[in-house]
Amino acid sequence: MWSSTRTSVSCFWGQGQVRSRSSNADFPGIKERTLVAVKPDGVQRRLIGEIIKRFEQRGFRLVGLKMLQAPEKLLAQHYVSLQKKPFYPSLLHYMTSGPVVAMVWEGHNVVRSSRMLVGDTDPAGAAPGTIRGDLSVHISRNVVHASDSVQGAEKEISLWFQSAELIDWEGCDHNNIYHL
Repeated sequence: MWSSTRTSVSCFWGQGQVRSRSSNADFPGIKERTLVAVKPDGVQRRLIGEIIKRFEQRGFRLVGLKMLQAPEKLLAQHYVSLQKKPFYPSLLHYMTSGPVVAMVWEGHNVVRSSRMLVGDTDPAGAAPGTIRGDLSVHISRNVVHASDSVQGAEKEISLWFQSAELIDWEGCDHNNIYHL
């Protein structure tokens, strides 16, 4: 049975018994968050579920999710470091060519782990078993974005989400994963 409030969700065990949340002191970085975005080619190829599945199987918690047609202004802020690159105009054209699914994932070392799950930017160099290694066909159509640092993740999350859109919740399996 689940009980939800505006921004938090608690797991109930049995008839009205709430299991108390335990301390995360043993696992610093447990509340680390990262932005992952399924790009237009991933959405058009119906890969959203597969990508979510891989993050959930890794034990990460989805705390924010939305599908949107990304405005060029948002993308210009997101890709500000690439504005001088020759491929920038085609990147903007591609990223506005269809919907994007933006997600915020939370967990222990989620930024570094997400980069490993996603794989190399160039699918030709991405290892089998990674999202890009398994699902991407070309560097310009590499299915997914993942933040490259904790600081980058914080900046990107604030661009794509308002704080009220992020849900602080703890799954029933939390103690099994983080407290042995």
